[in-house]
Amino acid sequence: MQVLLQINTNISVQQALDFVQTPECGGVVVFVGNVRNVTQGKAVTKLFFECYEPMALLEMEKIAQHMIDQMWVKKVAILHVVGEMFPGDTVVVIAAAAPHRAAAFAACEYAIDTLKETVPIWKKEYFEDGAVWVAAHP
Repeated sequence: MQVLLQINTNISVQQALDFVQTPECGGVVVFVGNVRNVTQGKAVTKLFFECYEPMALLEMEKIAQHMIDQMWVKKVAILHVVGEMFPGDTVVVIAAAAPHRAAAFAACEYAIDTLKETVPIWKKEYFEDGAVWVAAHP
């Protein structure tokens, strides 16, 4: 198995890292996205994530497969949360293992950028004076 995909209420950086470790790869890169406590000068009290899971997993699989087929990556983990999260909480983890570091770095950047554009995960930001849905996807 080369790919770990997960949408859950709790994700782990260590789980992603453990999954991608392999002796054939000298470069392992992990991207971790956390909830910020401020957005555009406003204090964030929490975020809420929801998704259309069947399509989200399909789109995540496409991203992972591209990383393996086109970017010299051997193993990939893409984990994303759903539900209520608070400042400091981890909401997305992407790990890529490749024989060399440059491919792993490029693959992680590709994965997070593409995830934000194509995966149907929606985020609602809560502030002291209200809330707003942001980063809507198809």
